[in-house]
Amino acid sequence: MTTPEPVVAERPHLLNLAYRLLGSLAEAEDAVQEAYARWYALSPSQREAISSPGAWLTTVASRICLDVLGSARARRERYVGEWLPEPVPDQPDSVADRITLDESVSMAFLVALEAMTPPQRVALVLHDVFGYSFAEVAEITGRTPGACRELASSARRRIRTARPVLTPATRQADLVRDFKQAWEAGDIATLVGLLDPAATLTADGGGVVRAALTPVEGGEVVARYVAALSAGGLTLVERTVNGLPGLLLRRGDELVAVYAFDVADDRITHIWAIRNPAKLRPWTAE
Repeated sequence: MTTPEPVVAERPHLLNLAYRLLGSLAEAEDAVQEAYARWYALSPSQREAISSPGAWLTTVASRICLDVLGSARARRERYVGEWLPEPVPDQPDSVADRITLDESVSMAFLVALEAMTPPQRVALVLHDVFGYSFAEVAEITGRTPGACRELASSARRRIRTARPVLTPATRQADLVRDFKQAWEAGDIATLVGLLDPAATLTADGGGVVRAALTPVEGGEVVARYVAALSAGGLTLVERTVNGLPGLLLRRGDELVAVYAFDVADDRITHIWAIRNPAKLRPWTAE
């Protein structure tokens, strides 16, 4: 049996990095594929001269992601409705089984990253999530270590503003389960009680399926909005979404939406409903 090249073992790390940088499994796969294409485009002597192929691939993949993030802003301005990161399932044999599910892939964290500039996002993810030194981040991004330190610092301030103190996953699971039961019962009063008064629901249909084009705001408004979706033979299933308790909305065997939640002070503060079929492929491939 032929032993695979050592560079192949870098693929899970590169995919985890690219997904956090881009918020899209499809784009992450493309970025990693492009990094490997550039590696194999080198001559054998050029590859032998690279002392750390893993570091080389990380640098190339990160720069590709920077380029993608730069062009993504223009694409997302043309996107129909709200753009949300692509959710990943927790099944060990799923398409997304190489994504490590931790706080750095929670929907809340990825959404907060979306509000950053591409350099801020790359500096924060490389340094705070993957532990690269600012000297290494500078080499990757073509900036000075001091500039990278400032980028990461400003990104952290954005994260602190956007993210409350984390609620334990077990408590979040209880709240999501109570929300599911109230939703199934059409119990608007209980739904309102579970939601923060300023709760927001953001849906992503990509212009392909029906979804609210702007965020639904206010606990009571959100409660009535989701209660209205319970008609038509829809069922709810509890599942882990990006490492935290979430829900799947199904119509028979068809997956209609993936719901991710954020919780603070024992109330649900944010709900993200991903309905764009292209973003549900990792779930329908299970």
